[in-house]
Order: sequence, then structure tokens, then C-alpha cells
Amino acid sequence: MQDDQPTKSTNIVRVDHKVSPLDRWRLNGHTGGIMWFTGLSASGKSTLAVRLEERLHRKGMQAYVLDGDNLRHGLNADLGFSPEDRTENIRRVGETALLMAEAGFVVISAFISPYRADRDRIRERSKGNFHEIFVSAPISVCEARDPKGLYKKARAGMITDFTGISAPYEEPLDPEMIIDTASTDVEGCVDQLVEFALVQFALESFDSEPDPADLYREPGSD
Repeated sequence: MQDDQPTKSTNIVRVDHKVSPLDRWRLNGHTGGIMWFTGLSASGKSTLAVRLEERLHRKGMQAYVLDGDNLRHGLNADLGFSPEDRTENIRRVGETALLMAEAGFVVISAFISPYRADRDRIRERSKGNFHEIFVSAPISVCEARDPKGLYKKARAGMITDFTGISAPYEEPLDPEMIIDTASTDVEGCVDQLVEFALVQFALESFDSEPDPADLYREPGSD
């Protein structure tokens, strides 16, 4: 499969690390990987992400949240909300998350990430270290919460390309986990996520040195 973001640079050579993924994992006491939260605005992604980060940190795990709004203040400040910009937003975030996961972090990414193809592209690149978490809540519940007042503005035509109102959201077809925030309170949701993380990132699941080529897919590879 050809990557749709071909490398434009020339005369570049990849530098191999002298520290292996397993060395990093042993230092941390757990493997690295990505927990990718996807869902509508106000479904609870950021709330759950920061609570999960805090809980995992208390357990001695290297966890870090990549949040959509935060990254649009810096790394992705030049992007809007057109379909093309949304795709580039998620591509950049995905590459950042892959680097951090390879460094040994449990990366908790909280993004609407409305397009299934964008999320699947990161999954393909991660080769087994990507866990899609569908933070599920009906749009009626999300609108009732509306902590930023965005749905109200979107309904009034003040915001264009708003997911769920004037722009599409493609639900995951086969996520690793579904968190129903409409019927479960925050602590109950976080408990489920912590249990999932402790199992998925347990160092004991690897009894030999993994081949880095088996962990992260090179752009443009099959």
C-alpha cells in the first residue's frame, strides 16, 4: 500500500537507535502504545483522557495525553476544520503518537478524528500497538452537555464544518473498546480504561526482544 503522504525530502537516510524498544519498556516497567479516543464533541474524550493519565501516572506508568484543542494551539495551529485540514491534523497527531509510543509512553490521544480512514491509517502504521477507544454518546446527550457552547453555535450557523451537525462522523467498525458515557459515570468509565491499559501494556506479554520492524510500519510499506 502506498502512503498518501510521500516524502518530499531527498538525500535523507534513516538513523537507527542504539536503544531498543524493549530496553525502553524495561526501564518504564510497561510497553508503549496508543489508546486512541474517538467520538463526538462533548462525548467525554478529554475528561476521560486526563483522568486516565492521572490514574496511570499514580501506578507508575509513563502516560501522556495528546488533546485536540491543545495541539491546535501549537503543532497544528495552521490547520482549520475543512476535510483536508482534519485529515492532516490527524496525520500529524498520529505520527507524533507513534514516536512517543516507540519511546515507551502510553499515549492517550483524544480527538474527534471523524474519518475512519484517518484512524485506520494510524492503526496500519502502528502494527499492533494502536487501541481504538470509541467514546460513545448520542448526539442529543452531547448537545445537552455542550460545555463549550459549540453545538449551539453550530445550530445557529456560526460554526461551519461542525462534526455531527454540518460535517460527518464515521463511527469505528471494530474498536478495541467502547465506553458508553451516556450510561456510565466518569469514575466507572475510567475504571474500565485503567483495567484495559494494565492488561494491554503489561511488560510480561513480551518474553523476547521484539523486532522494531514488527512494531511500527514504514510509510509506503505493505
